[in-house]
Amino acid sequence: MILSELIAAIEPIEVVGRTDKEITGLHFDSRKVGAGDLFVAQVGTAVDGHTFIDGCVAKGVSAVVMSKPLPTPPLKGGNADGVTYILVKNTDEALGRLACRWFGEPSKQLTLVGVTGTNGKTTIATLLYKLVRAMGHKAGLLSTVVNYIEDEAVPATHTTPDALELNGLLRRMVDAGCEYAFMEVSSHAIAQERIAGLDFDGALFTNLTRDHIDYHKTFDNYRDTKKRLFDGLKKSAFAVTNKDDKNGLVMTQNCKAAVHTYSTRSLADYKALILEEGFEGMMLNMNGKEEFVPLLGLFNVSNLLCIYGAALCLGFEELEVLRVLSTLKPVNGRFETIHSLKGWTAIVDYAHTPDAVENVISTIREILDEGRRTKDEGQRKLITVIGCGGNRDKGKRPMMAQIAKRGSEQLILTSDNPRDEEPAAILKDMTDGLTAEELRSTLVIEDRAAAIQTACLLAQKGDVILVAGKGHEDYQIIKGVKHHFDDHEIVRKFAN
Repeated sequence: MILSELIAAIEPIEVVGRTDKEITGLHFDSRKVGAGDLFVAQVGTAVDGHTFIDGCVAKGVSAVVMSKPLPTPPLKGGNADGVTYILVKNTDEALGRLACRWFGEPSKQLTLVGVTGTNGKTTIATLLYKLVRAMGHKAGLLSTVVNYIEDEAVPATHTTPDALELNGLLRRMVDAGCEYAFMEVSSHAIAQERIAGLDFDGALFTNLTRDHIDYHKTFDNYRDTKKRLFDGLKKSAFAVTNKDDKNGLVMTQNCKAAVHTYSTRSLADYKALILEEGFEGMMLNMNGKEEFVPLLGLFNVSNLLCIYGAALCLGFEELEVLRVLSTLKPVNGRFETIHSLKGWTAIVDYAHTPDAVENVISTIREILDEGRRTKDEGQRKLITVIGCGGNRDKGKRPMMAQIAKRGSEQLILTSDNPRDEEPAAILKDMTDGLTAEELRSTLVIEDRAAAIQTACLLAQKGDVILVAGKGHEDYQIIKGVKHHFDDHEIVRKFAN
């Protein structure tokens, strides 16, 4: 692609050098550049890409996009090194827009729907992808668990990939004939401009609770970052927002798109009520129609309403949407049920925020307590195994321990992904949220496999074990090293 055509996607402050040259590659990783490429120097959170410009020039790059002053002295009409230097205000945003242009604006050739919020993004994006495909349309998925290009699974490394990978995946979706793409949009991705230049046809908001404060510093910053997805929607797009969340209508302030609401508590465009619930699923009244779904919990009712609303906004027929919804299974690691031959039930869930833990535990409690009231099922216990990730918001650790203790007959605190922190230090932060009396009845087992095994050995017929925090993840990161670890595997080992 000719450089002048490529940088037409951005607004350079200054350009020094020729723009009529052919660009052979686009990179932000200095290790990947080669002769003829364009290198984008991002400031980054840990490393400043501007420090690698000289090395990239030595490798023969044709052009450099930067947000710091141009090399001195700039030689008008072409530098002595033959490199074209392009000064922009924000190289993160520039990379996003350049990536869109480099891959031929694939988001404009798809119906692209973004899902943002603290909890529920994976469930909503994944089930929308499955719903659309079940209705005979080709679709792609960008999610925390796995990316899909129709049937082809592509491993996911981040909730939202970097701008180059993201647009590359969207390009592959277009080339595979996909009509729709459903995408989790994280707050990090919005803040780091990974979605800059994308053409969204719809945006969905789930909820907002404490998360990523280590990165955003304040809750207001976190909220306002999420809101930017809706602020950028075009007039012909749609927005579906959760009216039950106090930030739901905040998200759609100043939104040019058509706004639709969903709620389990008040008047809204899309509303639902749980009629009956058990560990196999729920019977719902959804906009006046009865519907059985193989999912559990009020939080999943909200997720289903969001999916239902989005599907209607996309123009699908209501009864067909309801029919397909009744066939959809839980997403890997999202309130996933494992039944033991010994009579107990385990729930594996990704819950890793205070609100998510409370939602999952309250759902289990409702089912257990209803069984005691109506079926004479006696004192069925909830045994919760939970930890907190390292190098993440420390403030939520005591909160999560408090919530888990309050809702469980037996609490076992353990490791999650300690990353670069000492597991014992993370557990100390969690136990700081408990009273001396609560600590006496709490088990602290640093080894996660041993903690899950202990829960399985303690469980009696009718009990429920909640293994929270990792869900779909099949690894633990300890001192920077990734080890294989899957909660499902450990539970199943002791379930048979």
